[in-house]
Amino acid sequence: MRVLKFGGTSVGKPERMQHIAQLINDGVEKIVVLSAVSGTTNSLVEIHTAYKKEGKKAAHQLIDKLEAKYHPFIKDLYSENASIKKATALIKEKFDLLRSFKSKKFREADAKTILAQGELISTHLFLYYVQEIGLNATLIPALDFMKTTDGEPDLKFIAKKLRKTLVKSGKHQLYITQGYICMNEDEEIDNLRRGGSDYTATLIGGALPATEIQIWTDIDGMHNTDPRVVKDTFPIHELSFDEAAELAYFGAKILHPSCVLPAQKSGVPVKLLNTMEPTAKGTVISEIVTSTPQRVKAIAAKDGITAIKIKSSRMLNAYGFLKKIFEVFEDYQTSIDMLTTSEVAVSLTIDDDTNLKAITKALRAFSRIEIDKNQTIICVAGEFKHTEAGVAAKVINTLKEIPLRMISSGGSRSNISILVDSKYKVDAMNALNEGLFADILKKKRTK
Repeated sequence: MRVLKFGGTSVGKPERMQHIAQLINDGVEKIVVLSAVSGTTNSLVEIHTAYKKEGKKAAHQLIDKLEAKYHPFIKDLYSENASIKKATALIKEKFDLLRSFKSKKFREADAKTILAQGELISTHLFLYYVQEIGLNATLIPALDFMKTTDGEPDLKFIAKKLRKTLVKSGKHQLYITQGYICMNEDEEIDNLRRGGSDYTATLIGGALPATEIQIWTDIDGMHNTDPRVVKDTFPIHELSFDEAAELAYFGAKILHPSCVLPAQKSGVPVKLLNTMEPTAKGTVISEIVTSTPQRVKAIAAKDGITAIKIKSSRMLNAYGFLKKIFEVFEDYQTSIDMLTTSEVAVSLTIDDDTNLKAITKALRAFSRIEIDKNQTIICVAGEFKHTEAGVAAKVINTLKEIPLRMISSGGSRSNISILVDSKYKVDAMNALNEGLFADILKKKRTK
């Protein structure tokens, strides 16, 4: 069994839904995970915000506007009256639900229910279409098996209920389900937040386990660096799970870091593919990469970083100082990205400065503090053996014209991290691209 996920742009127009129906019609049994039609989730956020802040009238105006977009969508998607009738009834049912909420008694649970309607609509519309063209398909509602406890996926529950749901559904070629949405421990509709529909796909793929997980987007796999920042990039055809996780965490937008772990735990390969160019090779993420001799694989950047230097003479030849620092960040539920230490100072970075004022106050009780905002972490990912010479030196030498705030190497075999002021980000990433991938870029340019 394969698991295929298609994002909002892949189902964003009738012709795209029709395209992916043909794409998946190869006779192989699969679970298809769908996002909401592109633009729908943003509109649903506006609707529940209007209910809370502006009132029922404003919310209903937004609901009418969103509903109006689906009527031409339906007419262009189907060719049979029976399908049009079912889809029209579905849209009426879902939008009547959206109109049923009360502004004065609006709850957070209501907001989650509103957000879930996008995936519920897209999966039903797609099911009606594939059934219209004769494919053996059924719907397996994500709300029947996808559950979180304390905000985290309940892996045992998901695996057990998913298998039961598949058995109960009977034998089909296609099993269609919703990405992003789930139930929580209070039996209320909720969502996965981090990673969204990609996370759903890897959770399902890991729970089965599937033979492979395919994440279909509008990008040809993962590139060696961000094409929006760097002029000359190229796709990476193979990555290890650890490399992909590092890149995702440090800014590669194509995949959320949470999505890698379920597949990695079960050893299920993940393919990143392009709906618009289905024959393109894309990127395969797996446990062992054998065909890529390049040690440095890719570069990613994470903006919005705050650097904190903590200095104290009490660190010298003392123990327990780091423990006191970490306890402050634990108390304020703030994670640390990078960390470097010396005998009398610790430098670290955070990407969430919500509690920075309180953290700074707590740290100043036992140390001197320096804070630098508007920083960027640049992650150089690859397979770096501790016995191998020259990789870190090459990275640093490439950046000889850029002021470096922090350097972190050795914590992972897959990552060398550099902190720079964000004003140097573009220059640094272009310099790394030219310096670390010179041979590949030369071949590319001479083709």
